[in-house]
Amino acid sequence: MQTFDMIINGKAVKAASTFEVINPATGEPFAQVQAADVTHVDQAVAAARAAFPAWSRTPDAERKRLMHELASALEANMPELMALVTKETGKPLGGLNGIGSGMEVGGAIAWTRVTAELSLPVEVIQDNDDARIEVHRKPLGVVGSITPWNWPLMIAIWHIIPAMRAGNTVVIKPASVTPVATARFVELANAILPPGVLNVVTGDSRIGTAIAKHPDINKIVFTGSTPVGKNIMQNAAGNLKRLTLELGGNDAGIVLPDMDPKKVAPKLFGVGFHNNGQTCACLKRLYVHESIYEELCAELARIARDTKVGDGLADGTELGPVQNKSQLAYVQELVEDARANGARILSGGQVRPGNGYFYEPTVIADVTDGMRVVDEEQFGPVLPVIKYSDIEEVIKRANNSDNGLGGSVWSNDKARAAELALRLECGTAWVNEHGAVQPDAPFGGVKQSGIGVEFGHYGLEEYTSIQTLKIMKA
Repeated sequence: MQTFDMIINGKAVKAASTFEVINPATGEPFAQVQAADVTHVDQAVAAARAAFPAWSRTPDAERKRLMHELASALEANMPELMALVTKETGKPLGGLNGIGSGMEVGGAIAWTRVTAELSLPVEVIQDNDDARIEVHRKPLGVVGSITPWNWPLMIAIWHIIPAMRAGNTVVIKPASVTPVATARFVELANAILPPGVLNVVTGDSRIGTAIAKHPDINKIVFTGSTPVGKNIMQNAAGNLKRLTLELGGNDAGIVLPDMDPKKVAPKLFGVGFHNNGQTCACLKRLYVHESIYEELCAELARIARDTKVGDGLADGTELGPVQNKSQLAYVQELVEDARANGARILSGGQVRPGNGYFYEPTVIADVTDGMRVVDEEQFGPVLPVIKYSDIEEVIKRANNSDNGLGGSVWSNDKARAAELALRLECGTAWVNEHGAVQPDAPFGGVKQSGIGVEFGHYGLEEYTSIQTLKIMKA
């Protein structure tokens, strides 16, 4: 069984004990990782703090070059990283519509290269006979990154590459159930970066709490659930850490009556079920006009029944298992609650017998707001389909949520759809698409789906503070 070490100040570090990492396709351990304690957090933060002055003064062109070297390291080790991602998350190598571990590592490469090319030039506010006023963007210091289990490597890249590109140093704590691909990347990165610029500590939630509270960390970037995000926000208050929080989503999609059910169903299924529904910006509540409701429900259920579910390492697998046993139990609980309240289970609706944490792709009809499967984020292979008749009513229903990450409108009339999409209370709205993000367009949530944005120059700015310089000429 392979063992993964922590990396602190450029060196491999072991703890007094290790913990096992489970392959959700088998339910069996495949790797072991060091179980950090709080002293390891202190060591990592001290190393990052010591590395910050030199790294923040490193010429911009040199930091850019090193980010491209990290992308090249990802490319050179892509097959190994893909296998690690598949073993720890369960997602297929290829996956439904090409969304699997290959896409995760490929996306990590793309994000690294695009972010490497970003810059934050000095802005001149005034330059006249009286004075010159410049606005400078300066790195914050040490950034603490806490990542989730659904896209462990790619979200790690989303956090740490812009942090380092802007001149910060980093301590990252991956999810305890999916730490291995991140640990391996940090090991590869430390053959390129100066010691202390990027450190990884692995452990349970106590390590995340220690990072959030640490007085020598200047910013926390976290992707995960809203309750954990609130807890991080409270713990970060001690030294008024900057925060970027990308939290839970319960994204609504609205299908207008002019859509052809057979044509739109494959796309809707893909955006609801890729990565087994375990993506914050997956489609999770589908509102369909009554005139096409039954036909679209039937078509979605047919696609679900035809989807190949299995071990992500096997050829042709489209959907893998739910990542962990507790999430599987939660998904099952929501579906059983819907069944008990009169919903029609059109496909799936059961745990797959045998090893691993497999749940059949599930399409549910005759559900409505107020049912748990609609009001709560399923984060699994389940899609509730909700009937509506009036567009004004359905906009209100879509917005009647504490979440506000993403939303979509589906119609052949793109202008009308865009007009309606702008009325959705969410950070990103799509027309005839859902969940598609890219490294040059900002992404973040409103309401209880988060604070701040990631990606592009808007995301890069989140890792800096503003300093205004006024030079008097008189």
